[in-house]
Amino acid sequence: MKRSMDRILTTHVGSLPRPDDLRDLIQNKARGEAVDEALFAARVKSAVAETVRRQTEAGIDIVADGEQGRTGFIPYVNERLAGIEPSPTVESANYWGQSREYRAFPEFYAWTASLPGTAGQTGRTRWVCTGPVSYKGQEALQRDIATLKAALAGQRHEEAFMPAVSPSNLANWNRNEHYKSEEEYLYALADALREEYRAIIEAGLVLQVDDPLLASYYVMHPEASVEACRKWAAGRVEVLNHALRGLPADRIRYHTCYSINIGPRVHDMELKHLIDVMLRVNAGAYSFEAANPRHEHEWKVWAEVKLPEGKSVIPGVITHSSNIVEHPELIAERIGRFAQAVGRENVIAGADCGFASFASTCEVHPSVVWVKLKALADGARLASRELWRKAG
Repeated sequence: MKRSMDRILTTHVGSLPRPDDLRDLIQNKARGEAVDEALFAARVKSAVAETVRRQTEAGIDIVADGEQGRTGFIPYVNERLAGIEPSPTVESANYWGQSREYRAFPEFYAWTASLPGTAGQTGRTRWVCTGPVSYKGQEALQRDIATLKAALAGQRHEEAFMPAVSPSNLANWNRNEHYKSEEEYLYALADALREEYRAIIEAGLVLQVDDPLLASYYVMHPEASVEACRKWAAGRVEVLNHALRGLPADRIRYHTCYSINIGPRVHDMELKHLIDVMLRVNAGAYSFEAANPRHEHEWKVWAEVKLPEGKSVIPGVITHSSNIVEHPELIAERIGRFAQAVGRENVIAGADCGFASFASTCEVHPSVVWVKLKALADGARLASRELWRKAG
C-alpha cells in the first residue's frame, strides 16, 4: 500500500453515484425482475470506465470502481455465498427505528421520512442463512476485478482498491437460521469472505474492509453501555482478524463509520472510546469520519494514541453528510492537523464515507460529489506544499 512519502495522497471510501439508467437496472435486479445480463454487464463496464476517469481527472490518487455494479456495500455479496437465501419478507423501511437517534429525535425523522436516502429509510429484502456458508462468487469477483483493471489502463493513478464487507456487518444484515450460535455463524462468514479478501489482494489491488457496524453498534443499541459496546467490538475484531489471518496487512485498509448521513447524530460513539479496538484490526491503514461537525475535533485523539509503526490513517477531510463543498484551504488545514498528530507520511486524505453506499441512496447530489473530490485533491496539494516546504 502506497504511503504519502513526498506528498499527501488522496482517496475516498469506495461508493460513488451510479448513472440513472444503471441504477434502474440494479434496482430491477434487486426486485427480482428480468434483466438482460449482457446489457447489464456492458453498462457496468462503461460506468466503471467513466467513474475511474472522473476520479483521476479530479486528482484522486487511489481509486476504485465506485461500486457501480453493486446494489449496496453489504448485499452485493449475498449472491456470492452458498447457504444464504432471499426471504419473501421485505423488512420494514425504518429498521433504525429503535436506535438512540430515532428515540431522541422522532419528530426530525418523521419529518425526513419522505426524503430519499435518509438513514434507515430504505426497505430491503431480508436474506437468511439456511445452510453451511461457503464462497461461490469467484466468477463474479474476477469479473469485477477485470472490469476495474481495464478501466485503469491509461488513467493516471497511484493505486486502486476494492471494498469488501466485514463478517459482522453481513451477520447483522442476514438472519441466521442454520448455525447453533452467533459465534459459529460469524466464523463461518469470516472463512467464506476470506476467499474474497485473498483474491482481491492477489489481483494486485488494495483490499478495503467495510465495517461501519463497529462504530454504529452503540447508536443502534440503546440498551448497551459504552463498555458493553467496546466488548462487543473487540469480539468482532477477533472474527475479522480470523478472516484476515496470513494476509499482508500492508495491502489492507479498514473503514468504519456511523451509518447516519444526514441527522442530528448526537449519539455517535466517540472515537476515544473505540480507537484502541479499531487499531487491533490487522490492517495497514484506518479510514474514519473526521470532516463533519460531530467528529472534526477528534483529530486530537490521534495525538494522544500511538499509531503503530508502518501504519497510516485515512481521515475524512470531505464529508458525505453535506452538499456544501469544502474549501481547499480548510481541507489543507484538516490534513495538517493529522500530519501534526501522526506524521505527514502516515496520512492519506480521504472522505468520511461513501457517497452512494446503496444504489437507491445518494444524499449528496452527484454533480456535487465530483466537485468535492476535486476540492479534496486541491486541498491535498496545498497541504503538501506547506508540509514539505516546512520540512525542507
